[in-house]
Amino acid sequence: MSLWKKATVLAVSALTALAVTACGSKPGAPEQPSVLELLASDLKGSLQKTIDATDKSDSVAVTVQGTAGGEKVSVQGVVDLGDPVKAEMTTASPDGSPVTVRMIGAVVYVQIPAEDRASMGGKRWMKLDLTVVGEQAGMTFPTQLDDVDPTKQVKTLLATEGVTVVGEETVNGARTVHYTVTTPVATHLEQIDAELRSGVEQQLAKQGVKEIKIDLWVDEQYRPRRAGMDMGAMGDMTVDYTDYGKPVNIETPPPAETADFAELLQDLKDLSTGN
Repeated sequence: MSLWKKATVLAVSALTALAVTACGSKPGAPEQPSVLELLASDLKGSLQKTIDATDKSDSVAVTVQGTAGGEKVSVQGVVDLGDPVKAEMTTASPDGSPVTVRMIGAVVYVQIPAEDRASMGGKRWMKLDLTVVGEQAGMTFPTQLDDVDPTKQVKTLLATEGVTVVGEETVNGARTVHYTVTTPVATHLEQIDAELRSGVEQQLAKQGVKEIKIDLWVDEQYRPRRAGMDMGAMGDMTVDYTDYGKPVNIETPPPAETADFAELLQDLKDLSTGN
């Protein structure tokens, strides 16, 4: 081989080595763990990062599957994670027809079926202000429907001892780490709003539920991709989260198209008392 060819080979070899070194880690430097490895090894730190990352999300799409009271539950929709939390969900009525529900903070709007609107003065939506209805029924509801917030399960796991890592799993095409914990009812109740705790405790006791299993799947961007809760005889629920940050527009139905459930309830009460 000529001197020129040898020099060329050495130059190419040197440039190749330089490129590989620049793209990789320095010789002798410790290899940085991947996000999935951190999710599995630094449990508390990763859950806190998940809360922080999800708090920065503007919106998310959700798919809910499960059972409640022996009946199947299936819901699809989108959530605006602003303040207040807003959601628009589609589920099925007992006869199988689709029902659209909008939630604006503590106010729920249920779309009235077309065949029933004439009897409701042509109104398209039924409004249920949970704060007002709760006062009339002698019950207390949360001021915001945070059940649709994907950070809720994360915060519960962060506050619960005994959380373990199941391993890496793929959820809807996303690589995730799966966490799980089974906790006594008493421990779970500590994570529930004090005003709601008594009612939830009574429901769980009535169904003979003694422990609750919670599962969470977090992706490489520290975002929940799936959350699950198994409450034994009381029911189970799995929520899939997709399309983080996709624009959504959830508007409050116009008053002219809305019937107020609280007013209807009061009218019925007046009729029954003769007022």
